[in-house]
Amino acid sequence: MQNFDSYDLIIDARSPREYEEDHIPGAINLPVVDNAEYAEVGTLHRTDPLAAYQLGARYSLMNIARHIEQHVAKYPAKSRILVYCFRGGKRSKVWFDVLDTIGYRVEKLKGGWKAYRRWVNEEMATFPAGFRYVVVSGPTGCGKTRLLGALHQAGAQVLDLEGIATHRGSIIGAVPGKNQPTQKMFDSLLLRQLKQFDPARPVWVESESKKIGKVQLPDALLERMRGGFTVSVDAPMPQRVQLLREDYAHFEQDPQSMIDRLAFLRPLIGGEEFSAWEDLAARREVPALFERLMRNHYDPTYRRSTLRNYPDIDKSPKVMLEDLSAEGLLPVARELRAQFDVADDAKAA
Repeated sequence: MQNFDSYDLIIDARSPREYEEDHIPGAINLPVVDNAEYAEVGTLHRTDPLAAYQLGARYSLMNIARHIEQHVAKYPAKSRILVYCFRGGKRSKVWFDVLDTIGYRVEKLKGGWKAYRRWVNEEMATFPAGFRYVVVSGPTGCGKTRLLGALHQAGAQVLDLEGIATHRGSIIGAVPGKNQPTQKMFDSLLLRQLKQFDPARPVWVESESKKIGKVQLPDALLERMRGGFTVSVDAPMPQRVQLLREDYAHFEQDPQSMIDRLAFLRPLIGGEEFSAWEDLAARREVPALFERLMRNHYDPTYRRSTLRNYPDIDKSPKVMLEDLSAEGLLPVARELRAQFDVADDAKAA
């Protein structure tokens, strides 16, 4: 595969539906035909191929003319442009010919998105194993994700899996107003992030299960994480409750919606405990509900899962996060980053 960062513009010539499923990160969708046009041309092709090609050509020329005016015209002469479609065939060729005629330094991705997809799958099977991971582990609400943000600000290499997945990782972890990427798009985004890392330096990551919402982590990454170095973090319960109130403010406004998402846990935790959750939600005592959820469900569940995946977690360095604000976490992040990067630099020397 090419170095995609070396292009001034990457054009995905496929339909919006294809683009939404997966695309090269950073590519913009300038379709030769839109979803409806693509379906119309495909249907016509089954009975009259010539008429289908004529119709497709008309749509293509009209759409490309609009895309040039609205998107491409701002790029100066000799800009490097990469264009691709599904297999590197007709749709990308139309774009290639037009851009080449204009004078851009244009290339067509050999094999198209299909070849790119095959490359992603091959890379995800091995590439994540080429890094050393420092895994931040700790109970729900203790500030793991915020600590990763502070580590990034401090200059560490951070792999924010929940950020890439657009999901906070728990049953109630869906982000309001945002959809998760498809599995293919998640893989593309994850691989792009890993490609930007220096293998000589550690990669900080939060402990995760196999699935984050509806997407799955690649086996090579999960196995390498579980063999990595762990740092155990925690925070006082009042701080944890406050964090949940901030990060899950939508449930504070509508606690019943949280109970609805947790309903399938009733057989697991028992009717009496679940009724207590319902009662707290009905009375809108959300801080007490958050605390009870953590003490009686999330903490013991997380503990069992952590011991199963990281059996030596109790031997890890322990960090108590007394202040989960950005200002409070940054000094901790700087200290952790210095500790681990200095250790790695010494090993390299």
